[in-house]
This record gives sequence, C-alpha cells and structure tokens, in this order.
Amino acid sequence: MSQLGNRARGVYDWLRARPRLLARVGLVLVAVLSLFAGLGFGTWSSVCRDCPSIAQIYVWEPKQATRILSHDGRLIAELFQERRTPVSLANLPAHVPQAFVAVEDKNFYRHRGFSLRGIARAVVVRVPVLGKMFNRRAGGGSTITQQLARHMFPEQIGFEERLTRKLKELRVALELERVYTKDQILEAYINQVNYGHGWHGIESASQHYFGKPATELNPAEAAMLAAVINRPSRLSPFRNPEAATQRRNLVLELMADQGYLTRAEAEAWKREPVPTEPSGRDEGQLAPYFVEWVRDMLDDRYGYDIYRRGLRVITSLDVDMQRAAQAAIEAGFARVESQPGYRHPKYAAVKEAGGPGSDVNETPYLQGVLIAMDPWTGEVRALIGGRDFNDSKFNRAIQARRQPGSVFKPFVYTAAIASGIPASHVIFDTPVMMDQVDGTTWAPENYDREFRGPMTLRDALKRSINIPAVKLGQEVGIETVAQYAQRMGIETPIPRYPSTAIGAADVIPIQIATAFTTFATQGIRARPRPILRVEDSDGRVLWETRPDTARVLDPLVASVMLDMLRDVVDHGTAYGIRDPARGNLSYDVPAAGKTGTTNDATNVWFAGFTPDLLAVVWLGFDRPKTILPGADGGRYAAPIWADFMRAIYQGDAPLRPIPQPWEMPPELRSQAVDRESGKLATEWCPPTLVYQEIFIPGTEPTEACDIHGPGIFGGRLRGIIPDTAMIDTTSARIDTTSTRGGWPDRY
Repeated sequence: MSQLGNRARGVYDWLRARPRLLARVGLVLVAVLSLFAGLGFGTWSSVCRDCPSIAQIYVWEPKQATRILSHDGRLIAELFQERRTPVSLANLPAHVPQAFVAVEDKNFYRHRGFSLRGIARAVVVRVPVLGKMFNRRAGGGSTITQQLARHMFPEQIGFEERLTRKLKELRVALELERVYTKDQILEAYINQVNYGHGWHGIESASQHYFGKPATELNPAEAAMLAAVINRPSRLSPFRNPEAATQRRNLVLELMADQGYLTRAEAEAWKREPVPTEPSGRDEGQLAPYFVEWVRDMLDDRYGYDIYRRGLRVITSLDVDMQRAAQAAIEAGFARVESQPGYRHPKYAAVKEAGGPGSDVNETPYLQGVLIAMDPWTGEVRALIGGRDFNDSKFNRAIQARRQPGSVFKPFVYTAAIASGIPASHVIFDTPVMMDQVDGTTWAPENYDREFRGPMTLRDALKRSINIPAVKLGQEVGIETVAQYAQRMGIETPIPRYPSTAIGAADVIPIQIATAFTTFATQGIRARPRPILRVEDSDGRVLWETRPDTARVLDPLVASVMLDMLRDVVDHGTAYGIRDPARGNLSYDVPAAGKTGTTNDATNVWFAGFTPDLLAVVWLGFDRPKTILPGADGGRYAAPIWADFMRAIYQGDAPLRPIPQPWEMPPELRSQAVDRESGKLATEWCPPTLVYQEIFIPGTEPTEACDIHGPGIFGGRLRGIIPDTAMIDTTSARIDTTSTRGGWPDRY
C-alpha cells in the first residue's frame, strides 16, 4: 500500500511541475465526470418519465371495496378488485404497526424514504456466496416507503426485479416522504398491501383470518399479518401453516429484539395457534342473486367506481329472512326429488358427477325462486333466483319468463269485481267450445276433467276451476283483464286471447310479486326496492330511494279480492298451508294467496301474503318439462311458502310478531247468499249452500233465491240450464298446439 501511495505522490509532484499539463488533465476529468453525471441524470429522467407526479401522489386514494349491507347494517357482500376497508392507525393497538416496522423496516422512523445500507444488503444477499455470510432475516432492500410506492402505483412502477423498477420506486418514495408524515405513510402501507386470498388492507385481512376487526388484534395475530405480506401465497396459514408459524414467530422475535415486546411476552405469543381456515362464511354466498341484482343497479349508476370508491350500500335484504327462505326452498327441493315419480337428474347427483359446469345457460336439475317483499314499501327482504349461483348466474326471479297458470286468475276476478260483478255472481261450469280463426275449435278443460254446474265467483276462484275463469274473462273482456294486470304490475306482453284468463301469457316472478302487493295493501301497488341508500366512504349520502307506490285499485274492489284470496288459503287449493295434520301455518297468522300450475305440471306456483309480508314461490326446470305427474302448486309450492312464513312468525325465535288481521272497509255490505243461485238466501235454501258474502254497495243481490223452496222435490224449483253455447272468438288466434293455448290445471 505504501509503494502505491509513493507512486501516486510522485505522479502528482510531476504534474505540479508542469502546470499546463495539469490543467489539461483537470479539464479531461471534469469532462468525464460531467459525462457520467449527464448520463445518470438522463437515465433518471428517462426511467421516471412515466413516474407518478407529485400531484398524483398528493391526491392518491386507495381502492376500496364497496360494502353491500342488509337493512340493519350487516355485511352481505363486498364488490372489489382489491378487497379493502381502511382503518386509522390511531385506532389500532400499538403492537400492530410495531410488528410491521419490526420485520419490514426497523429504521422506518429514522430514514428519509430509502436506506443505503438496505440497498447494499439487498445487492449482497443476491450474490449466493456472500448471501450465506449475512443474516438475511431482517428484510430486503426496500423500505416501507418504497414498498408503499410500488403498491400505490403498480401500473407505473411494477413488481419486476429490475433496476428501473428500483429507480422508479425510489423516486416516488422520496416524493412520499416530502408529502406525508411517517404515520400517514405507515397507515397507508398497512391498509394497502396484499395479505393473500384477495384481501387487501389490514381490516379485510383481520376479518377473514380471525373474524374480528383490526382494532382487536393481539400481538400474535398482528405478527402473523405482518409475516404473511412477505409472500402471501406461500405463507398463507391455510396453505402452509408450518411456514406461516415460523415466519410469525420470527416477527415476534424481532419485536422482542427491538423492544416492542419482552422476551417472555414474545415466547408466550409464539404458543398461539395460527388459523387454518377463513373465519365465518362469505355472506356473498348467502344471497348471491340479490347481490348481483344490486351490483347491476349500482353499475348502471356509478360504473367502475363501485370497485374503488368504497361505497356503503344499505339494501332492503333481511339476513335472517334470507336464511329462512333458503332453508324453506331447500326443503321443498328435497320433497319433490324424494317423490317416487321423480325421473329427472337430482341436484346432489349432478354436483357429485362434476356438473353441470360454470355459469351454464340451463341446468338439468330442478330450479326454484322465492321472493319475499314488504307489500307496503316494496322492500325486498329475501330473494332466491336459482339453486346454485356458481352453476348459473341467470336470475330467474327477475329475468325468467314463465307461464303463471292459475296465479294469473286473480287479475280476471279483479277486473270482474271492478266492473260491478259481485263475488256471488254465478257462472256455469259446463263444457264450452271456442272457434278459432284457423278453423279449429278450442275446448278448455278443468284439471280433473269434471264439470260442477253453477258456481259463484268465490267458489270458482277458491277451487281454481278453469272454465268459469275462461267464461268470466269473455264476459268482462280480455282487454279489460290485461289492462288491470298491467296496472297492477305485470309488464310483460299480455296477448288478448281467451286462454290468457287461465295463465297462458308468460310473466316474470318479480312482477307477480309486485302485482300481488295490490291485494295485500288493499289497493296500493309497491314496486320492488332492493336498495335503500348509498353512501360514500365518508358517510355522505349519494343516493336515497323512496318507496315507489301508487293506488291502482279502489279499496273496496281490492278488499273483496283480498277476502276471496283469503278463502283460497283457509278453505281452497292452498288449504295445505293451514292443515293441522302437516303442522303448517296456524290460523293465528292471517294469510291469503293463490296457487298456480301450468300444462303438464311444468311450473308450480304460490303467491301469498300476510298483512306485512308477501312471498312468491316458483318451481320448475329451465327447459320446461313435467316436474312430476300430477304436481301442482298447492302440493309443492305452497308448503315452501308455509315453511318460510312459519319461520318468520312461529319459529323457535320468531323474526316478527304475528300481525293483526286486515280491517275490511266499513262501506262493504254483508248478505247471506245461496251458492247455487247467487241470490239472497231464503229459509228453504239448504244450510250447506248458504254463506255470508261481502258486496260493494250497489252490487248486492236484490232478489231471493228462486231455486230452493218447499215441496216433495227437496226444494228444487227449477233445473240447471246447460250453458254450452258456442262463443265466437274469431278475432283471436289460439295456438292449441302449444302450452300457451292450453289450460293450466285447477291449482
């Protein structure tokens, strides 16, 4: 070394003796240094040409998940690219940020955004021979500020192990240190980084790893979260618990080394187990069809912002009702699939065989819908749009068009009552034939192929007999029927055919629910309302909905219909709901509704309601086919409705008190009527044929029954006049070869 120094001094003395030469050498050195400086500055400028500007850094906000909440604030699902919910550093226990500082950047509060020692260490440990000579457990070359820089701007900086990435990262880190305090940088860091499984930010990670908010993390849990960010996929405790435990314990050791924990505390926390599976269930799987419906509405209004603005969406869904609906419909599926005559693929067998695939258009197994709404506000309390969202995202509740069968008949009877025809009006259940424009003849039939003679409208609806409904539709006019159905909420096209009266026109289940709110509220239609309010991340209300309601029926008309539909449940085709032998809904719960079944038992329905809750049930296949020989709405759809309502009002932990019965308007009048004649009952009318009917003033009968009287013939004064006259319908084409032109059965 002394010889080298002596030679250097000799060169220097030689140059001093020659000043001109020394000046030239100096100029060359300055030129060379300037060249290198220029190249360095050019490289820095070129590399950082697309670096985020100071303005971008200053206004940057993390992407936040939009949270979908139930009506009472419970989390249903999150919409996100990166699932994240920020939490303030001030609200976290001290040991949480300390764990991250200990393992990732122990000099965080002392450096200015980068560490020369850290950069040197990162270079050294990448050389295999030198790497073994150094302790590598204290972290890599990037500070927390540098790591935050690349997580803030992944598109501009990237994650590749390249020099250009390091330079960009360093440039942004320096700007971050100028703009923000250390605590702000650390808070942004723990709220931004990836903790694995799509969980970004400490709050989301804490909820899914431990089932608790980040404000309640203990040191072992904080250490595990600080550990997993190093390599989220490899260090996940669900995938590699041994590696996760080792890394977690390393963080605890470092916390003890740096004075954040005592050695005894660190050893004690090392004995804590790591989680082996996510905490709780993903509530997004509880109501996926409802969530997708809400997401679609939000997307129309806010677009891509729903994945980054951290909106808070308060919906109308009731989590407990949704669970009750799911349990009820699953029991209904099991009931159908367990029947001896069931010949279709069963859901469990299809899934066991690995089918039907992801998001197919049609599934081979039985499908179903259940919609529950508050009939007064339209708030959707529960919604099931299909059997398995992973198999098929097609929402049958709000998208599918299905024949309603006898569920459509109440619109026919509503048009009649509104036209001044009383519920005691008699129509003859006798054969009828209708000429069609194509020269064919349509002859509707009843479910059991039998005819019952004279029937009041009340009895015909209660027993869901087809021919009286067809004749009544002709008497009132199909155009009038269609207009009432549309006014009440049916938006799909309604063809003006005679078969429309018995449910030949396709409808969407949610529209049936809308229309039936009119009966439950005695005349007020309420449209579905799944979203109540949308707030931004600061709690400011961006959008607040109001009930979309309108009076579409006279209260007297709606009340008569309500009373007739109540008879369907208490004494008609839906009596199974009340049947004590089945242990179903007791008479303490006031209820009304209508069953429905279509040709060849391809669709079964029940639309029913109490004074404060309405629900519609549908079962069928995506490609229509007979569910079971003889299947009907009263046997398979109504029990699902009853199971759901029983859980709401009469379960072990009822969700609602039993509501008070409907109050009938005092203007309605009551008269004793004979069922065969539809006229005022007399002393000679058989007691079994006499009942109390309610009337809108001016529609009550004024004549006494002229069928029954004294005499040896048991009181019958005249016979039944057959009503088999041909009805000319040449203005309407009926397709008798399709299900649309046929007749649904009586249920």
